[in-house]
Amino acid sequence: MQPDVVDLRDFYNRPLGGVARRLLTSRIRTRWRNVQGAQVMGLGFAAPYIGMFRGEAERLGALMPAAQGALAWPASDQVQTVMVEEAMLPLADASVDRLLGVHCLEGAERIGPLLREMWRVLKPEGRLLLIVPNRRGVWARIDTTPFGHGRPYSRGQLERLLGDALFTPLEWASALFMPPLDRPWLLRWATAFERVGARLWPGFAGVIIVEARKELMGAVPKTAPARRIEQLAPSGATLKRGCSGRDVV
Repeated sequence: MQPDVVDLRDFYNRPLGGVARRLLTSRIRTRWRNVQGAQVMGLGFAAPYIGMFRGEAERLGALMPAAQGALAWPASDQVQTVMVEEAMLPLADASVDRLLGVHCLEGAERIGPLLREMWRVLKPEGRLLLIVPNRRGVWARIDTTPFGHGRPYSRGQLERLLGDALFTPLEWASALFMPPLDRPWLLRWATAFERVGARLWPGFAGVIIVEARKELMGAVPKTAPARRIEQLAPSGATLKRGCSGRDVV
């Protein structure tokens, strides 16, 4: 089930949501340091994150699924929000350089068609960055945040889904090691939790982050070793023993 857009907005207005936004924004910027002149789109509820690219990207937009609902974004400028059907994005083929999916994959009704639609709108060698709840993390088990709703994923599951949709994972990361609790003292230690958690318990992060590249061709399986094929007699034929000892039809 996908969280309502109002609940998503309210989460990011809370102290815990603000900390999550800061930590994840840092991870996104690490991967996409330069988007000057690029076409950048956010799908799901990516508005809290793609705002950092304003003034850099040539074109910026927030695509919000109809099942979730949409809010006008940004509040102080020309609206760049579009409500979309998740498997029918209103974008031309090969028109996007960077596509960020947040609060997106875990709430989708049909994962395969959604990923194929992402593939369609990305340019050749375009980049997809997904942030999804980690199946092993605490955040996926507590429904007081948006990361506790929908389907969490393991790295193996994401690898298979991306491969089936003709994406090649390039870089993996994780984030949100602190417990998902609105406690002032805990929020003050959020950065320390990230550093310690990344070293000591990387598999238990709240979210998995993966950057993948669009591929134009699927993987070609290795050629199977040649096998000897016996010649078969036609159906209904009778085998007789010849004078030489060989079977003949």
